Order: sequence, then structure tokens, then C-alpha cells
Amino acid sequence: MAEHGLYNILMYSHDTYGLGHIRRTMSIAGHLRAADVNVLILTGSPIAGRFSFPENVDFVRIPGMIKKTNDEYQSLSIRIDPDHALNIRKSIILATARTFQPDLFIVDKEPLGLKREVLPTLQWLKENSPSTRTVLGLRDIMDDRDTVRRDWLHKDVYRHLQELYSEIWIYGCQDIYDAVHEYDIPEQVHSKIYFTGYLPRRGVPATVAAKTRENFCVRTGERMIVLTTGGGGDGFKMMDVYLALFEAGPLEGVRSVLITGPFMPIEQRRELAERARPLGIKVRPFYPRMEELFAAADLVVSMGGYNTVCEILSQGTVSLIIPRDQPRQEQLLRAQAFKARGLIDCIPWKFLDVKGLRTKITTMLDNLDQYRLPMQGFSLDGIDVIQERLEKFREGQG
Repeated sequence: MAEHGLYNILMYSHDTYGLGHIRRTMSIAGHLRAADVNVLILTGSPIAGRFSFPENVDFVRIPGMIKKTNDEYQSLSIRIDPDHALNIRKSIILATARTFQPDLFIVDKEPLGLKREVLPTLQWLKENSPSTRTVLGLRDIMDDRDTVRRDWLHKDVYRHLQELYSEIWIYGCQDIYDAVHEYDIPEQVHSKIYFTGYLPRRGVPATVAAKTRENFCVRTGERMIVLTTGGGGDGFKMMDVYLALFEAGPLEGVRSVLITGPFMPIEQRRELAERARPLGIKVRPFYPRMEELFAAADLVVSMGGYNTVCEILSQGTVSLIIPRDQPRQEQLLRAQAFKARGLIDCIPWKFLDVKGLRTKITTMLDNLDQYRLPMQGFSLDGIDVIQERLEKFREGQG
């Protein structure tokens, strides 16, 4: 275990594509770090280095993998056989755990890791470091119930939840989406499960939000709309329809900022930038401080990934979600659950068109206060629960 009174936390984030996993992992790491706590993140994200890592937090980059089909992956950057790449990743993960000697190992989303790559490490820790706490961290919604149940049965996940994990943290609220029921988690595992609540992001001072508006040339009396597609790999349609809306006739007094995401194909990003230029709409592939953009905006339009929703709600900004429903229904299910609470509004992906988007945006901009009210009573207290669990672990009570 860690020496000299230090507490070592190892976090795994497989990050095959997109920004969600590494952003969630970094948010948790930023809150868990302390003078006597080291946090080391294992990540396959190709853009991990673009983020600013706080003191006492660092990362180990494992070779990136990208999903071709539901069960098929290929190397993201280096030209090697997928099995070879996975073996390298598996070796790095195990070697890091053996050398770093974590007091706590947090695995994000995939119970056994990408293609079971974390399983040897979990087994090694159980046999050789029984005092290490192992935690599976799950976002509020993984996918529709039938898909998750089928996948977990096929991978024998239910047995491993019982045998290899100390606890399971679900970063959501059971009364919004009951993952225990939906995913048929066995009763013998229930005592390990903690619904933490949603994960907050840092608040942005009004002065910083005002400066951000100024930087994007938003004048007094104008409204600012921010569009984001997360990683951007499948978000082109949303931005295409939004630009078509302005090409058909602008929304008066509105300034727009489009963050395409770094994984949107370069040809699509170029097309959007060329169309946006004559409309006075700014397009960026990546913005490292999204919470500042969300705080500055009057309205955020997004696809409704977990992290984006938490970031928007943390700033209390009105949000329109256009959730994809393929290849997973996670975003659609979240949008439906949050709309039922009045926390967001949404347009289903299949119903997205210029006319409907114009009507929805206009209505929302005319009624911003009505949309803000339900957010005021919504608590994002996930970090508080996680810190309580960490304290129990360190006191030997967990």
C-alpha cells in the first residue's frame, strides 16, 4: 500500500471514443485529490493531454482503441493487430496496479474493462492486495434494460460484481432511473450499491461568465446559444439542421457558438465552419472549459450525454436536448427522465428538422425563467457521497 501516510487512488477509464468517460473521471479525481492523496488515471483517451490536470493527479496513457462493431475494436493510432493492442493495454494496467499499489481502484463504466482487460488486475488485487477497495462506477443510465441484461449475462458480469468489487457507485438518483431494477442486479449485490446522486461541476463566477460572453462578441441584450455534440463523432446532423435554420432566416438578437467535438470527421467540421462564417456563427472543434461556456449561455443545445447534462445543470442554464437513440438508448432514456422532471426540454432525434427546431428554440428563449425554476430544487450531490465513502474507507469502516 501507499507509504508515508499517503493514500493512492487508481482510476480506469477505457475511453474508446468520445469525451464522456475521461471528463467524468477527471471531475471525480479533482474532488478526491488532497495533500495526502495521489490519483493516477489509466486512460485510452487520445486527447487526455489537452486537459489541465490538478496537483496530485496524473495519468498513464494506454494505447487507444476504437469500436468498429458492438464487440469488435481496432487500434486507434498505431498500426498493430487489435489483439496485440489489447495485450499491451492489459499489461500496462496490471503493471501500473502492481507498482502503484492503490488503496482504492475505481473502474469506470465497464465492469471488466474493454474486452475484459481489467479482469486480471481485479483478480490480482483480490489475491495479493485484499485491503485494496475496488469500486465500479456507473453513470445513471447505461442503455435500455434488455441490452444491459443480455450483455452482462453474456460476459458473466453479475458473478464478478459479487466476487471482485467492494462497492458499486451509481452516479445518479434511484427515483429518476432505478438501475438496480432495470438491470436486474442480484439481491446479494444490493448491499454494495450506493446511488451517489449526480456529479456536480465547479460553479463559474458571474464575472467569468460575463467575460466569456464578451470574448464571443455577445452584446448587451443579445442571447447566446451554445451547441455541443460532446466528442462529435455522430453529432453532425444536429449542427447541420441548426445552420440550416439560420440559412433559412436568422433568429434576431442571437449569437451562436458551435463546439463540434474533436472526433467529428474533419470534412464535416470544415463544411460547418464554411457555412457558419457568413452567418456570423463561431465554430470550434474543442473547448477545454465547457463549464464557462455553459454558464455564459442563455440556452445550450446538446445531445444529452451524462457529463454534458451534469455540467449544464451545475450552471443552472436552460437546456434543449436532442438525444440520439442509436447505437445506445442511454441519451434518449435520460432525456425522457429529465424532461418528466421539467429539468430540460427535448426533441427526439428522428423528429429533428428546421421548422421544429426553430419553434422549440424560439419558445424556450421567450420563457427562460419558466425553464429555470425546476432546476433550482435539483441537487447535484454525488461528490459529497463519494467523499463520505472515501472517508469510511480511510477509517477502515467501508
